Amino acid sequence: MARRSMPALAALAATTTLLLTACGGSGSDGSSDEIEGAGKGAGKPSATASKSSDVDRPKITLPESFKADFAGWTDSDPKIQSILDDGKERLRGTYAAIGEADPKADYLAFYSARSALATGEEWVKGYKGLTITGEVKAYSPQAEIREKGRATLFYCVDESKGYSKDLKTGKKEGTPEGESPKVQYRTALEKGDNGVWKTTSVETDPGGC
Repeated sequence: MARRSMPALAALAATTTLLLTACGGSGSDGSSDEIEGAGKGAGKPSATASKSSDVDRPKITLPESFKADFAGWTDSDPKIQSILDDGKERLRGTYAAIGEADPKADYLAFYSARSALATGEEWVKGYKGLTITGEVKAYSPQAEIREKGRATLFYCVDESKGYSKDLKTGKKEGTPEGESPKVQYRTALEKGDNGVWKTTSVETDPGGC
């Protein structure tokens, strides 16, 4: 899928030093958005691993021509499952906002904060005059709870069957030539008072998977 706003993503990521122990990166400024690696993978699903039922969550609807497959996003630990659920909805929300051409969609702010919110809005703006079609597969999620209501979530997205589509001409574009369609997302999250895990920073690495 043509990632129209990837330069903006890279610029935003550069402003937040991420300590990526699990992925071979490094950082040293000790900022609150640091990612120290995600060491716990998804396990077997559990009947108790569900979202908080008392939270009024915004509805997220993907474009009819687009599908996002989240393979293996289950874990036997309900605390880890809640991170997976909210991280998944954050990504679904960015796709939905592209389809609706709405960088200020309420669900973006519901699941994102700080630099991640700015990143999401810029990504959506990068698709002005376009929509998305086809299919992407999000896989290999690794979540870990850190201290003080913080967590990390790493996952991969295969965009080889996803495309951007010009709304006027109908022309489709896939991943730019020479760039890997498999992208690793490295995110940091914080748990809000309502129990929702908001993504606070995002770094993407094409070919990182």
